[in-house]
Amino acid sequence: MRLYVGNLSKEVTEDDLRGAFETFGKLDEVSIVKDRSNGVSKGFAFVEMPVGDEAKNAIAGLQGKELKGRSMDVNEARPKTDRPSGGGGGYGGGRKGGGGGGRRW
Repeated sequence: MRLYVGNLSKEVTEDDLRGAFETFGKLDEVSIVKDRSNGVSKGFAFVEMPVGDEAKNAIAGLQGKELKGRSMDVNEARPKTDRPSGGGGGYGGGRKGGGGGGRRW
């Protein structure tokens, strides 16, 4: 079962999470989500536990528990939703043209 772990301090490491979750059972994977540009934690992680009962016990046991000064938000991860690909949206939209390219010479 894939678990979402939120409200993490930026100082929390994968080893910290591994230590907290291993008390409830076997782990397949622990991954803290980091900003691509600077490598700093975004404050959440995913933990993969192969045994459903162990994962449910981890949720019950760790939800709201403090880790490095912040209380963790632990629950079953929702499936990834398809998001439209592509960049950052249109060009402003106001009445008199948008944000560029509207000039006539």
